[in-house]
Amino acid sequence: MLAAAAVCPCPPLLQPQVAAGAAAELAALRESCAAALDTLAEARPDRLVVLGPGAGEDRTPYPPGAPGSFRGFGAAVDVVLGSPAPAPAPGAAPLPASLAVGAWLLADHGWAACPVEGLAVGTGCPPGRCAELGAELAAGPARTALLVLGDGSACRTVKAPGYLDERAAPFDALAAEALGAADTAALAGLDPVLAEEVGAAGRAPWQVLAGAAAGAGLAGKLLYDEAPYGVGYFVAAWS
Repeated sequence: MLAAAAVCPCPPLLQPQVAAGAAAELAALRESCAAALDTLAEARPDRLVVLGPGAGEDRTPYPPGAPGSFRGFGAAVDVVLGSPAPAPAPGAAPLPASLAVGAWLLADHGWAACPVEGLAVGTGCPPGRCAELGAELAAGPARTALLVLGDGSACRTVKAPGYLDERAAPFDALAAEALGAADTAALAGLDPVLAEEVGAAGRAPWQVLAGAAAGAGLAGKLLYDEAPYGVGYFVAAWS
């Protein structure tokens, strides 16, 4: 069963050493992420799944202790999945950037509520498959919590990574409303083609969340909704 969920964006800039002189600009975002993680801990889950966008069209699981790094983003910061940090998993594939951000958020929060595992969902994963993956995550009696990572559109301004697309703001508004209301039907209905065209990498993880939360009766609260670099960043807590 799904006990709680936290939704956070996953720009590597969330890590202060990556952001360097711009770290203060995202202080409010980091604080909102910490508040969402508080909601997860308060739910007293039996396990936490860190869920974020990855390559391809399906899923890639990552065990506790899977290593990640921010060295490719100019910061000598290494992480492992799980906090307090378990021993690195022998032979485990490195975490994609989204899950590395999740691992860092948990370590920074001091997460110790339950074991942690990871799941990357391909940005091309069809909505129906996302719903199936979500239902699988929530199946069984164990109290499961999800840390769902993913950005909104990357086309909110002319300086955004994807330049300005007039469809980006309405897409983000719909996503933010759905995340804040824990509206699983609205999340499941997000258009994957439009999401790809406006660069919204969070679409697939959000739709996995929708599949996991279907029928769970969770209430949502939107904690952050801004686009500081022309990219939609949302934080929400479901409990």
